Amino acid sequence: MALQEFLQELDQLVTEAKSSFSDAADMDALEASRIEFLGAKNGRLKSAQKMMGGIDKPDKPEAGKTFNATKQAIEAAFEEASERLASGGGGDVDSTFDASLPGSAFRIGRLHPITQTIEELKDIMGRLGFSVADGPEIEDIRHNFEALNIPNEHPARDPLDNFYLATAGLGDDVLPQWLMRSQTSTVQIRVMETTPPPVRIISLGRVYRPDTADATHYPMFHQMEGLWIDENVTMSDLKTVLRLFATSYLGGDVSIRFRPSFFPFTEPSVEADYYWNDQWIEFGGAGMVDPNVLKEVGYDPEEVTGFAFGLGVERLCMRRHGVTDIREFYKNDVRFLEQF
Repeated sequence: MALQEFLQELDQLVTEAKSSFSDAADMDALEASRIEFLGAKNGRLKSAQKMMGGIDKPDKPEAGKTFNATKQAIEAAFEEASERLASGGGGDVDSTFDASLPGSAFRIGRLHPITQTIEELKDIMGRLGFSVADGPEIEDIRHNFEALNIPNEHPARDPLDNFYLATAGLGDDVLPQWLMRSQTSTVQIRVMETTPPPVRIISLGRVYRPDTADATHYPMFHQMEGLWIDENVTMSDLKTVLRLFATSYLGGDVSIRFRPSFFPFTEPSVEADYYWNDQWIEFGGAGMVDPNVLKEVGYDPEEVTGFAFGLGVERLCMRRHGVTDIREFYKNDVRFLEQF
């Protein structure tokens, strides 16, 4: 081989090695380049060294000198690339990076789907002008029944349908005075007792009923109670609010219909249904606040009227996400929960 051809081969080898080392984005890529150029058996530098056997004897000193310089240049380029990657300098430097800013926290959990739904309901109803009110989960019978126009003989007060507390020592005909609340309607009584009209609130929270757990029932679940008391509030206002809420939560143009029903604390009372995904689905109970309830909290039913509605949070969440069994929300199965 002619000396000049050999020297050109070495120049090209240095150029390609430097380019390969410079382009390596991580240590694995750099190691692959090192093996390609500096490998002890099949590396390209080793192959070039074997080519010296074909150089004419008078030209071998210069060829050997140039080969050594080539080897040193390639090894130096490799060391420089190694230091660059070791110091975290892989790739181009981002001029917008600010090392003084705090790092991003790792996500170590997420909100339960029921909690996510509650927060979204608060946001929607807040945009409709409703504020959030809270109340205790352990209630007295006045707020849970009496103030809501539910008489002693009403089946809703049956011990088999409620979680009464401290029953020991009472006679068979005497009901205890405390229970786990069976509805969030108790909050509307507490708010109206201390707040003059107008009142425009929602309350969201846990309620308790001794239901047998199945695909659609659970002994503990969540409700959203809505209440609007003011002058000249009508059923038309109720239907409008529920329609706007359903449209906001479910998306699209959702139709609402009312079916006659009965609840002790509303008159007239209705069951509200919404038309979604080509079918009518039960929405919840609603109606105009009964005048007896208004009188109980000191309101004059001749001056103010209002409506109330109660919706099941789990039911809304199940419809939104296509969940068919309410018990899935309380199994704490990470495989289920991580979908939300």
